[in-house]
Amino acid sequence: MYYIIEQSLENCTKEELLSSNKQYVALINSQEWKKEKNIFKMGIDFEPKTTDIHVTKAEENYDSITGTFFIPKRDDIQGEEIKFAFALDEKGIVFIDDSQEARKIIRKIKRRKKWRLPSLERFLYDFLNQIIRHDFRLMEEYEQELDAMEDAIVFDDEEITTKRVNDIRADIRDLRNHYEQLLDLAEVFEENENGFFKEHNLRYFRMFLNRVERLKDMSNSIRDYTMQVRDVYKMHLDIKQNHIMTILTIITTTFTPLTFIVGWYGMNFKYMPELDFYWSYPSVLLLCVLITSTTILYFRRKRWL
Repeated sequence: MYYIIEQSLENCTKEELLSSNKQYVALINSQEWKKEKNIFKMGIDFEPKTTDIHVTKAEENYDSITGTFFIPKRDDIQGEEIKFAFALDEKGIVFIDDSQEARKIIRKIKRRKKWRLPSLERFLYDFLNQIIRHDFRLMEEYEQELDAMEDAIVFDDEEITTKRVNDIRADIRDLRNHYEQLLDLAEVFEENENGFFKEHNLRYFRMFLNRVERLKDMSNSIRDYTMQVRDVYKMHLDIKQNHIMTILTIITTTFTPLTFIVGWYGMNFKYMPELDFYWSYPSVLLLCVLITSTTILYFRRKRWL
């Protein structure tokens, strides 16, 4: 697919693109790139393997900028990533995409965006913004979920485990790495070493850099929050275990004297004068009740019960 950058993206044929003096956007697959790369006159030997992309990056060449996109899917960050490559110069940008994901982003821009001052820089800004479009909301959702988990821990919800906390932490780690790579890519664009971009349009890349910096700061905060929630959960487990040990200690302390009395009078020696005493049974019973009551009152006074 081929587009001319005008007030919005306008569909065109390959011939119209090559004959036009306006900046363009081209979207082709890797096989088409191998056949047609020379028509774009970028003077590069760039052979990207779209299935073997592991990082978002941009590299400056003598008369072009080439790079790749490696984008975590926001609905399944630990799943398969979105991968495609690109090559650009002052005339336009070519996306090499076998996954159709770049096509979806470009179609959204074509459908939603109209520009008063159209340019390749403005298109790139909108394209990059589409990648992180919902990320501020995503960060808020993570934070709200962690808030709810912390409240559930405080109110002793038995269903809470650290598995979801660890999943969020893994998602945030991957997003943070993604933001760092986007920062590196945008810095290459802003540096404008080859002079492909107009000086007054470099502000678009600075605006994008600021947005990604804020997202990176939010991801750092949420990563710290996951550690805090995990510590609260661990502390809550420790408190519960201490409470159980306290109950066991109280039970043991209460029944140890009674066990001693039972063991003492269970020896059945022939000459135990208490066995023949009329008040022996009620006396021992009263002693047991007194010991138990005294122990319980003591623990209540110490606020262990």
